[in-house]
Amino acid sequence: MDFTNPLIYGVPCFLGLILLELTYSKTHDHKDLYNWRDLFSSVGMGLGSAVVAPLVKTITIILLFSFVYDFFNPMVDGVRTNIMGYESFGYAWYIWILCMLADDFSYYWFHRQNHMVRFFWAAHIVHHSSSNFNLGTAVRNGWFTIFYKPLFYVWIVVIGFPPEMLVVCLGIEALWQFQLHTVFIPKLGFVEKILNTHTMHQVHHACNIEYMDKNHGGFLNVFDRIFGTWKPLDESIDISYGVTKPPASYNLWVILTHEYSDIWRDMKKSKNLKHKFMYVFGPPGWSHDGSTKTVKQIRKEMALEHLNAIDENSPQPFGKKIRR
Repeated sequence: MDFTNPLIYGVPCFLGLILLELTYSKTHDHKDLYNWRDLFSSVGMGLGSAVVAPLVKTITIILLFSFVYDFFNPMVDGVRTNIMGYESFGYAWYIWILCMLADDFSYYWFHRQNHMVRFFWAAHIVHHSSSNFNLGTAVRNGWFTIFYKPLFYVWIVVIGFPPEMLVVCLGIEALWQFQLHTVFIPKLGFVEKILNTHTMHQVHHACNIEYMDKNHGGFLNVFDRIFGTWKPLDESIDISYGVTKPPASYNLWVILTHEYSDIWRDMKKSKNLKHKFMYVFGPPGWSHDGSTKTVKQIRKEMALEHLNAIDENSPQPFGKKIRR
C-alpha cells in the first residue's frame, strides 16, 4: 500500500503560517518577535533542508527501511511474517496508533541524544541557534541530522511496521513539531497533561539554566515525565531563547558548522585520547580542565551554593553544621 508523506502538503502551509505570524507580530505589540536577517537565515536553512532531505530519505527508505523490513519480515506462503513467528502488522486503525506511539518514543530518544551527545548536538544546535522563538525558527533545521536520524527509527520496521506507515508517522510528527514554535498559544489546561504543547516547547528552546535539556517529546509529553526531563513553563521566569554560545552570524555555512569547528578546537587542547573522545561524544560543555561545564555540572554547583546559603542563613546547632 502506498502513502504520501504529509510534509509534501505541509510545506506550503508552513510558509503561509510564517507569513501570517510575521504580519500579526509586526502589526501588533510583538514587533521584536522576528528579526529579518535571522528569518532569512532560518528560511535558507529550511530550503536547504528541503533539498537535502528528500535525497537522503529516498536512500533511507529504499536501502535501509525497505531492506530491513524485507529481511526481518519475509514473505511466507504469501504472508508477511516476522522472523519471531507472528504475522507482520497491517493497516488497521489501532496499528496506526501503535506506530505513532513507537515513532514518538523514538523521537524522544533521538531528540534527547541530540542534546546529550556533542557530535549530535553539533548538528542539532542549528535549530536552537536563533535567539527568536517563532514559526520561522521551526524551519531552521540542520542538514546533518538527517543522516543519522533513521538509525533511531529502524527498530520499528524490524518488528513489523511497514516502512510507508512509518514515513507517514514521521511526517505527522514533523507537522506537530512545526506548529509548536509560537508564543501566541497559551497553556492548554488538561491537554498539558498529555501532549507536548507550545509552552512546553518554549521551555525547550530556552537557554535559562533551569530550562535547558528539558521537554524532548514529539507530540506526547509522557516520555519526558517517565524519564525525568519534563518541565512546565514558569511564567514568572523571563525566558531567553537560543544557546549559551551562539554562532554570532547569519551566514548559513557558519550556522551549520560552527559547533564542529569548536569541537575540533577543543580536541586540540589535550593530547589524551580519552579527552579527545569526550570532546566529540561527551555531553556539550564537558572539558578536561573544568574550563567549561555541562548543564548537569552547573546545576549541581548551583544546588550546592543554594544549600550553603541556606546553611549560612539558618541558625543550627554547631554539631549539625559540622555533620553537613
